Amino acid sequence: MFDIYTIIFLALAVFIFLRLRSVLGQRTGRERPPYDPYSAREQVRPATEKVVTLPRPADAPKPPVIDAETAPAERWKGVAPTGSALASGLDAIVGADPRFDAQHFITGARAAYEMIVTAFAEGDRRALKNLLSREVYEGFDAAISAREAQGHKVENRFVSIDSAEIIGAELRGRTAQVTVRMVSQLISVTRDKEGKVVDGSPDKVTDVTDVWTFARDISSRDPNWKLVATEAGH
Repeated sequence: MFDIYTIIFLALAVFIFLRLRSVLGQRTGRERPPYDPYSAREQVRPATEKVVTLPRPADAPKPPVIDAETAPAERWKGVAPTGSALASGLDAIVGADPRFDAQHFITGARAAYEMIVTAFAEGDRRALKNLLSREVYEGFDAAISAREAQGHKVENRFVSIDSAEIIGAELRGRTAQVTVRMVSQLISVTRDKEGKVVDGSPDKVTDVTDVWTFARDISSRDPNWKLVATEAGH
């Protein structure tokens, strides 16, 4: 029998899931072998799959329309310097997909970052599959399998995401690619079968900088983006 409190908690769980999905679309250790998802230098390649929803929520207000010719300095204010290669890349993406909004993208990327790091630590392959390109997923899956074979478990806790900034953008054919530098504070510890710490610390806060690239086929009706490349930042 379900009591009234059980029903309330179930309703809350469904509500939270739907809110997350509206921002990220379909669902976002410190040990190294055999692949390091956080520091691997993977060549960025065009995404070929329909791909976390990083863009604006459905109920978000539309961004103001700015004439690129009359107000170029305002177009990417706070995101990219006027006349920079980054601004040109963002212009190319907006030219092909006018719905793209950089600030909403950054908001979604922050949420996706936390989801992916958490899913990797928990070994949640189902969540990762919806958020990663095939190549990146295979790397994460191999690392999870190696961890499971050793009987290790990872505990991650985000203290904060201090910043998220777009540092690269380009349009490759019909594929938009946006690179984001994430600076966060994280507590991460890996334990063996007996619960002994083999890496990290349950009490130490670590500063982490990651550079992640997301991609989307702008010719597709699917608004979702997927992580296509990762590397450690500086």
